[in-house]
Formats: sequence, structure tokens, C-alpha cells
Amino acid sequence: QVQLVESGGGLVQPGGSLRLSCAAAAIAFSSNPMDWYRQAPGKQREWVATIFGSGITNYADSVKGRFIISRDNAKKTAYLQMNSLKPEDTAVYYCKPASVNAWGQGTQVTVSS
Repeated sequence: QVQLVESGGGLVQPGGSLRLSCAAAAIAFSSNPMDWYRQAPGKQREWVATIFGSGITNYADSVKGRFIISRDNAKKTAYLQMNSLKPEDTAVYYCKPASVNAWGQGTQVTVSS
């Protein structure tokens, strides 16, 4: 059974940074593209970023230039470095292997002064 555990969320002031982690188990991690999604209150879940096994990355326009997705295949962990955070980045953040329909519990990110 695929397990995904997100961590690293918290409360941060506008302009601050956070680094999220996603530990995966029971998947062929290195060959799976990994996605990050987020869901703000009252809104649909939206895609944030993808990293392929090769290291190629894609970002939503709303986070391009501020967020950096990375991965450590040996640790089966994906990361999302979030910089220059804005109040509109407030959401629960989830990671997901692109080829597997499985979700973790998410980690809450709140950007507020």
C-alpha cells in the first residue's frame, strides 16, 4: 500500500520561506514523477509543481520563480522549497506520485502577518 507523509508546513509571515517534505513508501519512487498540489479553503485542489525522475521540473504560473521542487531518490523523498510566500499561498499542501492514485494527509501552510 502506497504511503505518503507530508511535513514541514506551518505559520509564516509574508515574504518568508518554508520547505515541505514528502516521504513515500511502497512505490517505485525513482521512476515516478512526483507532483505537489494544494487546496485552499473553499477552493478546488490545484496542481503546483511536478518533478520527473530525470529531474525535469514544471511549475504553475502562480508559483514559478518562487517555489523549487526537488527529489532525493535514495531517500524516496520529494521536497518543495517555498520562497517569497504570499497570503494566497495559504493552503493544505499534498504530494502525489503522478502514476498512482494515492494521497497523503497533507501539511498546512498559513501565510499571515
